[in-house]
Amino acid sequence: MNALVATNRNFKLAARLLKLDSKLEKSLLIPFREIKVECTIPKDDDTFSSFVGFRVQHDNARGPMKGGIRYHPEVDPDEVNALAQLMTWKTAVANIPFGGAKGGIGCPQTMAWILDEYSKFHVY
Repeated sequence: MNALVATNRNFKLAARLLKLDSKLEKSLLIPFREIKVECTIPKDDDTFSSFVGFRVQHDNARGPMKGGIRYHPEVDPDEVNALAQLMTWKTAVANIPFGGAKGGIGCPQTMAWILDEYSKFHVY
């Protein structure tokens, strides 16, 4: 079972227990916006690598959408969608004035790239 299916199943169970209105339940399951991008990056050996990224902006009813980026070679849109939903619900339960979002980029060696970019601007 993928992450989105599991998240939706658990949410629907909770919605039934809470006797949520069906319109509210549906609005809490459907994301506001889903974006897919692909970017091609030059490598040091003069070749290029392409990376696919996803961003799901789930809900902004409680305020600006927040959520980080997951870096993993097998990230997929369903996983990002599930994580964005969870962020929406976590901020609501904690009464934090944010909505939920999440991003994901299919790549393996993230920290090395971040260090390379950081070192271009900061001497350490």
